[in-house]
Amino acid sequence: MKYLFCIIILLIFMNSLTIFDFSIKSDIQDWRIVDDVVMGGRSSSSITLNTDGFGVFKGYVSLENNGGFSSVRYQFEKTEVKRFTKIILKLKGDGKKYQFRVKPNSTDYYSYIMPFSTSGELQEIEITLRDMYPSFRGRKLDQPNFSANHIEEITFLIGNKKAEEFKLLIDKIELK
Repeated sequence: MKYLFCIIILLIFMNSLTIFDFSIKSDIQDWRIVDDVVMGGRSSSSITLNTDGFGVFKGYVSLENNGGFSSVRYQFEKTEVKRFTKIILKLKGDGKKYQFRVKPNSTDYYSYIMPFSTSGELQEIEITLRDMYPSFRGRKLDQPNFSANHIEEITFLIGNKKAEEFKLLIDKIELK
């Protein structure tokens, strides 16, 4: 019976892989902000930890000077994803729309993206990897959807074509 329990636990853990789990003790120095200031815009954002252990991505999206987006990126060791079909985002948003993005290689000029809406409540958002489509600078590319065997960068982005404050609390990102 003890061995059966261990096998069941092992199977549960083999069916998921945590990319990042925010907690009070998380080291978030590898999460980096990329706002539209890289193109002359005026948006600003930050990533911090709150006292509940959530990653807090917040700021203001400005349309001034052809701006319009804020993002936070996390680059990590190349991780094999071919045995997984989904990414699960555990978060609490502010009722606004965001994008979740992945890159098989951090040097790729484009990302595979999936928009999602937040409800203002704690949510578990399920994204099917093969449904993520390639995009560059807001334009969908004429290429196949995600089918890579690995990823090494994830991004949360807000860019709703309007000036707005935003706040996204991130709990966990995992593959299933």
